[in-house]
Amino acid sequence: MRLKPNHVRYIVSKIAQDLVQSPLLELKGSLEVLTKITQAVLQEHVSQEAAIDDRVRDLLEENLDQIEFMRMDERRLFWDIKKQVALENGFALGWEDRCNLLSHEILEKILDEDLLMFSVSENRIRNVIFKSIDTYAKLYESVETEVSEKIKHYKRKLPVGSDEYELVFERMYEEELRRKGFL
Repeated sequence: MRLKPNHVRYIVSKIAQDLVQSPLLELKGSLEVLTKITQAVLQEHVSQEAAIDDRVRDLLEENLDQIEFMRMDERRLFWDIKKQVALENGFALGWEDRCNLLSHEILEKILDEDLLMFSVSENRIRNVIFKSIDTYAKLYESVETEVSEKIKHYKRKLPVGSDEYELVFERMYEEELRRKGFL
């Protein structure tokens, strides 16, 4: 799964909620600092992936004539080039690897700020963070489908992609996450 900019605040909320509720640790600092750190790490990750995607698009555009001449599948080519560019930049594309790296980086930054007190191994705390990210990702698709179905059954039809659709989708998405205990 790809992390999108609009996912960041939900994942940050889930991580903060899970850390605060975990019996494995105690929050020494403020929740606001914890969320800022987590948000910064996730935003940086989203920005890195966007930069990789931009680089891949530039490479494809530079070679568009050859791609069309050879009738290559642009989606497949995009993915193959993205894997190479990501590897060159040390960016993990595999979901578990990505979650693992994010949980390591988030915990490292939190520990640098001395925000947590715990008597278990750091690995157990990283697992809490990993599980928060992974749980959100698994929930995302099902909630997105539920919300899309609800919008389809509105009396007034909203065109997908319109500003109004996006506003309604976002509101209903948040409500559904709140109902499921994510916010």
